[in-house]
Amino acid sequence: MSKRFRNIFVALAIIGSVFSIGSCKDYLDIEPEFAQDADNYFTTPEHYRFALIGAYDLLQASFLHLWIGEIASDNSIAGGESVVDTKGLHDIDAMVHGAVNDELRNVFRWNYAGVTRANFILENRDKIDFIGKEEILAEATFLRAYYYFQLVKFFGGVPLVVDERLGADEVTEVDRASAAEVYSQIELDLNAAIPILNWTAPERGRVSKGAALALLGKVYLYQNKFALSASTFDELINNGGYSLLPDFNTLFAEANEGHSEVVFDIQYSGIEGGSYDCLICLEGNAAPGFHGIRQYKGPVYGDGNSYNLPTSDLYNAFGTNDQIRRDAAILDIDAFINSQPNPGDINYAVGGGGHTGYYNNKYIKRQGEIGAPDNDLTSPVNYIVIRYADVLLMAAEAHNRNSNDATALGYVNQVRARVNLPALTSGGSTLTQEIWNERRLELAGEGHRFFDLVRTGQAASAISGFASGKNELFPIPQIEIDLAGNNWNQNPGY
Repeated sequence: MSKRFRNIFVALAIIGSVFSIGSCKDYLDIEPEFAQDADNYFTTPEHYRFALIGAYDLLQASFLHLWIGEIASDNSIAGGESVVDTKGLHDIDAMVHGAVNDELRNVFRWNYAGVTRANFILENRDKIDFIGKEEILAEATFLRAYYYFQLVKFFGGVPLVVDERLGADEVTEVDRASAAEVYSQIELDLNAAIPILNWTAPERGRVSKGAALALLGKVYLYQNKFALSASTFDELINNGGYSLLPDFNTLFAEANEGHSEVVFDIQYSGIEGGSYDCLICLEGNAAPGFHGIRQYKGPVYGDGNSYNLPTSDLYNAFGTNDQIRRDAAILDIDAFINSQPNPGDINYAVGGGGHTGYYNNKYIKRQGEIGAPDNDLTSPVNYIVIRYADVLLMAAEAHNRNSNDATALGYVNQVRARVNLPALTSGGSTLTQEIWNERRLELAGEGHRFFDLVRTGQAASAISGFASGKNELFPIPQIEIDLAGNNWNQNPGY
């Protein structure tokens, strides 16, 4: 949806404690909260449209996916004001996280809130008929698949609820499904949505056929279904009309949003709408302000909270001929200051939560991209969930693992050519490793690294403190197990 719709929120009742989110007041109320009886809703096309906006609204939680995907890996440290500031991220950084962790609980409940809002629409698919209903249902189906994908990649098998809402008592009767069952439902949803969705979304930020194909190809890749993944990505590459943006440095700028490389992004506005007590209420992107340079005074950037700080290991992983991507992804703060005309006039502070000298330069507070009223909490910069370079690299991996190195090389070398890197010429397992390395460098700071390491079996060797057989998954939040009547088994090792 376009940014003008980011201020529209429909207060839908999310029934069942385990599937609820904390109450908050959005920036703009369309109707008095809970004035509409949920069971008598969906009597007009506008009801379906408003409910769909409500289902999209939970995509705002993706800033947590970005943070954890980097901080849990070898790409970055938690940072922040102190080691007890957002302690859950520091525990994840050190691989000592357990089942009591605010950030992991938010991932669980916010994504289930998204599932519930999508289910609310799909449960009422047959109330009325109108032009455009099938497209709304297809978008809701995609959103359910997206939220379940986040849940299964974080937690493994989770309770699987489809096309219905649950009361508090019913929640205690729903067991965890297997990961395979969750993935099967995701595949069903995406394959149902793809034929209905158009290549061009009706508004920026809404789901297109390309977004659904990209997510389906990724879902197949996560399950090592390489032939299906390859053919799905080929359909997207051959028919989607996407292309790599020539200038890597402009990929993440607000002024350039909606460009040819965006396959699926989350729309944000520069309006706060929430607070530190309700980050999910924000209409803007929380990540850039949190990534900002603490107490910074100088040109180009704005001050922030110094979270999610890239490591020297990541910085040094870029070769000497890969400076375009390195400098676009990572801000070396001291080198930047020393390059300015008046470096003595620029200063910043170091947070007690750790300091590497580096900042996430893709999603960072910049002058000219600052929201209001509390610009540490919000930003108008969209989060690109899937971009075309990611698609090409996933397609390359799928083809390589499916013994088609010629096609794999063609895809990965498109990504390298964009930043003036020489073509790869290898094959087999050597090419596999090169593609994995290419993913780390191309997608640095975008939230994919931890999950790539886990799914490719490299996590134990790359992440300090990682325990094989345990840390591949995060623990189910203990409070959710308690609310479900202690009927869910915890993940191994927690």
